[in-house]
Amino acid sequence: MSLGPFTKSGALSIGVELELQIVNRHNYDLMPCAPDLLRLLQGRKLPGVVTPEMTESMIELATGICTGYDDALAQLTEIQGALVEAANKLDVGLAGGGTHPFQHWAQQRIFDKPRFLQLSELYGYLSKQFTVFGQHVHLGCPDADTALYTLHCISRFIPHFIALSASSPYVQGEDTGFHSARLNSVFAFPLSGRAPFALSWEDFERYFDKMTATGVVKSMKDFYWDIRPKPEYGTIEVRVMDTPLTITKAARIAAYIQTLGAYIQRERPFEPQEDDYLVYTFNRFQACRFGFDGTFVDPATREHRTLREDLIRTLVRLEGHAADCKSDVALRELLADVSVRGNDAEWIRKVFVREHHLPEVVRQQAGRWMD
Repeated sequence: MSLGPFTKSGALSIGVELELQIVNRHNYDLMPCAPDLLRLLQGRKLPGVVTPEMTESMIELATGICTGYDDALAQLTEIQGALVEAANKLDVGLAGGGTHPFQHWAQQRIFDKPRFLQLSELYGYLSKQFTVFGQHVHLGCPDADTALYTLHCISRFIPHFIALSASSPYVQGEDTGFHSARLNSVFAFPLSGRAPFALSWEDFERYFDKMTATGVVKSMKDFYWDIRPKPEYGTIEVRVMDTPLTITKAARIAAYIQTLGAYIQRERPFEPQEDDYLVYTFNRFQACRFGFDGTFVDPATREHRTLREDLIRTLVRLEGHAADCKSDVALRELLADVSVRGNDAEWIRKVFVREHHLPEVVRQQAGRWMD
């Protein structure tokens, strides 16, 4: 199968996708209610779409093409309103968070859709364990080579996105010690991790042709990379974020990615190298495990600093581009998270320390998302 041409898109346009938990309002366990939610939303005019995900206790919303932070937040708010209305009719809750704190994977049902059933047949129990919830952000690129350049530059900031969005400290009723345990489930898939180092679309097409020739992949959907090009949209898709607990946080993270894209595409601050990836997995792990307190190794200088320090440096450096992108308010709020408030994983842990009851934690998570 051919990769196809790289579609022209608006440079630095963004799109946001959020996978949500559907929960029972009695015990706050996951509830297989996606088919009913989708039925209630059928025919409703929205700025984006709501679609099924791997299991029936998940649902995904996606905006249309957004110009920036205000547009993304407006679209997310409208879709959220429709979802909350449908959920209330069914007496179910909707929640953010990268993992459900106490659901058991064996109880999940695969959504009855050919692709999901094929994946279940291929990956076995991993498919049900893939009941985890992420945010994906698409960033528009003017051409294919710019897309690959942006992809490899923005890979340096993957730990930032993980720490900012982290919201999955509990799995199967246990505190994992991680801020983002969700990515451990993603990493179990054989085609996960980082994209191959290719800076020209011609080189990437050769790689793709070799992979399809093996019979291992049929399309870009078969790659679960942290960032992957999406030629049919003319974007790169950043996929490492946990679903935040609020749509406002999700829109702020999307604004940060857009602003980084502006910095990278306009200034071309460095030329990515294969050796940049020597510390990639280490930095990624540190962000998952320790959040803002993780160690960050600068891929260019080999300097060690905390992820918090690197985030603050970067957010300050982006102030001019943030003003241009009208994302300055969003980035100031993220700076407050890094400096003072902490991330959603820390909030979830604080609620559990106070309540000593994971269903109550989920009830409050659902309250935050649905409000």
